[in-house]
Amino acid sequence: MSQTCCGPNREDSAPDPAPDTAPVQDAPCRLSFDKVPIPGGKALVGTATPGIPDDGESPPRHVRVKPFEIGRTSVTRAEFQAFVTATGYVTEAERFGWSFVFHTDVPDGTGPTLGIDGLEWWRRVDGADWRCPNGPGTNAPDDHPVTQVSWADARAFATWAGGRLPTEAEWEHAARGGLGDVPYPWGDAPPNDTDHFPCNIWQGQFPTRNTDADGWHNTAPARSFAPNGYGLYNMVGNVWEWTSEPYRVKSLKAHVKQRLAGMKGYKLSKGGSFLCHRSYCFRYRIAARSGNSPDSAAPHHGFRVVWDAR
Repeated sequence: MSQTCCGPNREDSAPDPAPDTAPVQDAPCRLSFDKVPIPGGKALVGTATPGIPDDGESPPRHVRVKPFEIGRTSVTRAEFQAFVTATGYVTEAERFGWSFVFHTDVPDGTGPTLGIDGLEWWRRVDGADWRCPNGPGTNAPDDHPVTQVSWADARAFATWAGGRLPTEAEWEHAARGGLGDVPYPWGDAPPNDTDHFPCNIWQGQFPTRNTDADGWHNTAPARSFAPNGYGLYNMVGNVWEWTSEPYRVKSLKAHVKQRLAGMKGYKLSKGGSFLCHRSYCFRYRIAARSGNSPDSAAPHHGFRVVWDAR
């Protein structure tokens, strides 16, 4: 199986015909985004102390970035609704007619669902999409991040908003909040299951028992928990965020090369999600990385927009 543990990929489920591309109508964006200016300069990417070395988290390197602006939060359901209303855009999950849902969140009465071999906690649910992230009859508040969006969906929104998806260097530069070589947006202290909850991740025994000690079972509001030094919310935890880049790992290890051979065309995501726990998916760190097929969508995956500085 080619995928990482952090999210399901459509190619690992029963095959479906690819849906027709849904063009975005030429409709002006009338939203006013809360943009945060990020200074340019040498951006640190990666770490000298990788949590998952085979993911390509090291060695650390410096990449020069130009000044840019980034959304203070990930894109919310309300913002995505405005995009859909203005353009008539139909997401890939809607065109496929189904998406993945975490097993404990499958609605009662759904009936039998298909899973992924080795990742049985991901279930195929008909009718799961950005409006109903866990299947028909489910929803999330408008101020929560939009989820169940593919890479193409995220890029379409960003283009409509006059921006784009961030590069890995831009994303890490923004996430560090001016603190430099730190593992988390707030500094060095790791979250735990008992008394330190700086972000929305899993507490308990993955994948069967989440104590919700941080106050949230699924997504939290996009503007929740303490912001980082640049005033950005939830740069780790809550939802994974698509970037503009392909998922690549430079490695001489045979097992890494074998894994990457099945991930051609995958896109890079950053930040981790509410389903991350150190015992299984220790990727709620700035340097952490994950790859997904660009047509995949899930209830723990969203995105954030950047704009070139004017």
